[in-house]
Amino acid sequence: MTMPGQPSGKWQISRDGGAFPAWRRDGRELYFLGPDRQGMMAVNIDPGPPFRPGVTRLLFKTGAFITSLDAAADGQKFLIGIRSPSVSDAPITVVLNWQAGLKK
Repeated sequence: MTMPGQPSGKWQISRDGGAFPAWRRDGRELYFLGPDRQGMMAVNIDPGPPFRPGVTRLLFKTGAFITSLDAAADGQKFLIGIRSPSVSDAPITVVLNWQAGLKK
Protein backbone atom coordinates (compact mmCIF):
# COMPACT_ATOMS: atom_id res chain seq x y z
CA MET A 1 0.00 0.00 0.00
CA THR A 2 1.42 3.37 -0.98
CA MET A 3 1.83 5.98 1.72
CA PRO A 4 0.05 9.23 0.83
CA GLY A 5 2.50 11.88 -0.38
CA GLN A 6 5.56 9.58 -0.29
CA PRO A 7 7.50 7.70 -2.94
CA SER A 8 6.70 4.02 -3.20
CA GLY A 9 8.79 1.59 -1.20
CA LYS A 10 8.55 -1.29 1.24
CA TRP A 11 8.87 -1.05 5.00
CA GLN A 12 8.13 -3.74 7.54
CA ILE A 13 5.50 -2.53 9.98
CA SER A 14 4.46 -5.75 11.74
CA ARG A 15 6.66 -8.72 12.61
CA ASP A 16 3.63 -11.00 12.91
CA GLY A 17 1.73 -10.01 9.76
CA GLY A 18 -1.63 -8.35 9.31
CA ALA A 19 -4.40 -7.61 6.85
CA PHE A 20 -6.53 -4.77 5.42
CA PRO A 21 -4.18 -1.80 5.87
CA ALA A 22 -5.83 1.64 5.91
CA TRP A 23 -4.18 5.06 6.20
CA ARG A 24 -5.43 8.00 8.21
CA ARG A 25 -5.99 10.79 5.68
CA ASP A 26 -2.98 12.84 6.82
CA GLY A 27 -0.65 9.83 6.45
CA ARG A 28 0.50 10.01 10.08
CA GLU A 29 -1.07 6.72 11.20
CA LEU A 30 -1.58 3.30 9.62
CA TYR A 31 -4.29 0.90 10.79
CA PHE A 32 -4.46 -2.81 10.07
CA LEU A 33 -5.80 -6.07 11.45
CA GLY A 34 -3.51 -8.16 13.58
CA PRO A 35 -2.53 -11.67 12.51
CA ASP A 36 -5.47 -13.26 14.39
CA ARG A 37 -7.85 -10.83 12.58
CA GLN A 38 -9.58 -10.12 15.89
CA GLY A 39 -7.68 -6.98 16.87
CA MET A 40 -7.31 -3.53 15.31
CA MET A 41 -3.68 -2.40 15.28
CA ALA A 42 -2.21 1.07 14.73
CA VAL A 43 1.24 2.50 14.17
CA ASN A 44 2.20 6.17 14.16
CA ILE A 45 4.22 7.19 11.12
CA ASP A 46 6.95 9.83 10.90
CA PRO A 47 7.03 10.36 7.13
CA GLY A 48 10.58 11.66 7.32
CA PRO A 49 12.74 11.70 5.46
CA PRO A 50 13.70 9.07 6.31
CA PHE A 51 10.43 7.17 6.68
CA ARG A 52 10.13 5.92 10.28
CA PRO A 53 7.26 3.79 11.55
CA GLY A 54 6.59 3.88 15.29
CA VAL A 55 5.78 1.00 17.60
CA THR A 56 2.76 -1.08 16.60
CA ARG A 57 0.04 -1.05 19.26
CA LEU A 58 -3.31 -2.75 19.78
CA LEU A 59 -6.22 -0.29 19.57
CA PHE A 60 -8.96 -2.77 20.48
CA LYS A 61 -10.05 -6.42 20.23
CA THR A 62 -13.40 -7.33 18.74
CA GLY A 63 -13.85 -10.90 19.95
CA ALA A 64 -14.93 -11.73 16.41
CA PHE A 65 -13.21 -12.50 13.13
CA ILE A 66 -12.88 -9.23 11.16
CA THR A 67 -13.52 -9.60 7.44
CA SER A 68 -12.95 -6.00 6.29
CA LEU A 69 -12.14 -2.54 7.59
CA ASP A 70 -11.98 1.11 6.65
CA ALA A 71 -10.90 4.10 8.72
CA ALA A 72 -12.52 7.53 8.91
CA ALA A 73 -10.33 10.38 7.65
CA ASP A 74 -9.48 11.46 11.23
CA GLY A 75 -8.83 7.91 12.47
CA GLN A 76 -11.44 8.25 15.23
CA LYS A 77 -14.01 5.85 13.75
CA PHE A 78 -13.80 2.55 11.91
CA LEU A 79 -16.17 0.59 9.76
CA ILE A 80 -15.50 -3.11 10.21
CA GLY A 81 -17.13 -6.23 8.92
CA ILE A 82 -17.16 -9.10 11.40
CA ARG A 83 -18.06 -12.74 11.52
CA SER A 84 -19.09 -13.93 14.94
CA PRO A 85 -17.19 -16.96 16.26
CA SER A 86 -20.56 -18.55 17.02
CA VAL A 87 -21.61 -18.52 13.36
CA SER A 88 -21.68 -22.00 11.96
CA ASP A 89 -19.65 -22.90 8.92
CA ALA A 90 -22.51 -25.12 7.78
CA PRO A 91 -22.49 -25.94 4.08
CA ILE A 92 -24.78 -24.06 1.72
CA THR A 93 -26.79 -25.50 -1.14
CA VAL A 94 -26.64 -23.83 -4.55
CA VAL A 95 -29.48 -24.72 -6.90
CA LEU A 96 -28.65 -24.32 -10.57
CA ASN A 97 -31.28 -23.96 -13.28
CA TRP A 98 -34.02 -23.51 -10.64
CA GLN A 99 -36.35 -21.72 -13.06
CA ALA A 100 -36.65 -24.90 -15.16
CA GLY A 101 -37.94 -26.68 -12.04
CA LEU A 102 -40.78 -24.15 -11.72
CA LYS A 103 -42.10 -24.95 -15.19
CA LYS A 104 -42.79 -28.61 -14.33
